[in-house]
Amino acid sequence: MTRSFLGMPATAPPGVGHLRGAEPFPAAARRALSDAQLRRNLGHATTTIRTKSAAVVGEVPDWPQLRAAGRAIKSDTMARLPELLEQLEAAVTAAGGTVHWAADAVEANRIVTDLVREAGADRVMKVKSMATQEIGLNEALEAAGIEPVETDLAELIVQLGDDRPSHILVPAIHRNRAEIREIFLRAMPGVDPALTDEPAALAAAARRHLRETFLSTRVAVSGANFAVAESGTLAVVESEGNGRMCLTLPETLITVMGIEKVIPTWRDLEVFLQLLPRASTGERMNPYTSMWTGVTPGDGPQAFHLVLLDNGRSAVLADPVGREALHCIRCSACLNVCPVYERTGGHAYGSVYPGPIGAVLSPQLTGVADNASLPFASSLCGACYDACPVMIDIPSILVHLRSQAPHPRAEAAAMAAAAYTMDHPALYAAAQRAAKLSRLAGPRGRGLPPPLSGWAASRDLPQPPPRSFRQWWAER
Repeated sequence: MTRSFLGMPATAPPGVGHLRGAEPFPAAARRALSDAQLRRNLGHATTTIRTKSAAVVGEVPDWPQLRAAGRAIKSDTMARLPELLEQLEAAVTAAGGTVHWAADAVEANRIVTDLVREAGADRVMKVKSMATQEIGLNEALEAAGIEPVETDLAELIVQLGDDRPSHILVPAIHRNRAEIREIFLRAMPGVDPALTDEPAALAAAARRHLRETFLSTRVAVSGANFAVAESGTLAVVESEGNGRMCLTLPETLITVMGIEKVIPTWRDLEVFLQLLPRASTGERMNPYTSMWTGVTPGDGPQAFHLVLLDNGRSAVLADPVGREALHCIRCSACLNVCPVYERTGGHAYGSVYPGPIGAVLSPQLTGVADNASLPFASSLCGACYDACPVMIDIPSILVHLRSQAPHPRAEAAAMAAAAYTMDHPALYAAAQRAAKLSRLAGPRGRGLPPPLSGWAASRDLPQPPPRSFRQWWAER
């Protein structure tokens, strides 16, 4: 019996999960920028993905119309979210599954841990899932004496390396194959000491390591890319096949899904299964698309549990501007085109959701004050909006969130003084005359005293014109 009341605009609780960083973005980014190997790894990977994606997107003559359709479906879903979630619950229950409502990360972790214990298991195999990373499920399971085993190759690399994901789609994008070989030699049981760093050899080593897990583990935990309200069908798309093993072999399957992943009808999948692979991996279709509806006697898991996770999503939904971030289908296209992400990597964001979408989603899930620097982790160039397959206007949301972020007293005082000056014509005219003195600071503003010199360190100081508009007008 659940004690949850979803729909209340409460933010994700602190101290659990991976939505808050230990330091602000500027400090973490500065350290990442000094890592030349990291920048080379990121530059190579994002360039490769961008090139592949652009090629397959260019093959689709109605790509703009597909994007518009995806946006429309998501907008409709957010407008009817309570209704669709209740419809989904009814459909899953009718198909033999059990639905659990989790208001936050603490409750979701408790539900999953209790279900694993009830199944009599001390180990679970996991499909790659952003939601379980968000709530810190692995840490909760380990604290309960349950071993989580990541089966996605990139997630396995992160887990064995005692690392954190740095990309939505490719969690180990910050590692090259030589580094991966060292991780396998150090942490993978029974690995061949002669292992090379050839991709095929690394994949074969991971396959041998995981085979025993697939065949002997009775409980699996997955996420979900989509959930169809009208039929109760869950869908996971992936590139390796490990997900299908986890979704078919165990006796018990537990799916943790953010409430925004629901879509109204089966036909809506037609749109997203065209948008997602092209925008994310640069493929025409996902190599593995797995769908399941409840429980089928004698075929697949005989116990299915769906955990619907809020964890701040209702708070995002309550913001008429910010709620558009819930349209995200986790394709990572915005990360692959972002000049900031390409140079700093995902760890600098301090959240499991990095890049442009993380800069708008994480602050809303936690409350802007807890991630106040993230809305400023952008140049506002708009590349993310151009790349987004569901047309999320990330730059506009960033500006909206910047207005909500706490500002230093000195900055607030300066803005108040500027507002007062602009509201008084005589003061404004005097300020225009005084602006000519900025020429003394030089074209780059190097002559400005602190703290003004900090502003000019990364910007050209605008040069005032020889005469103001008021002077020009008076002369005529």
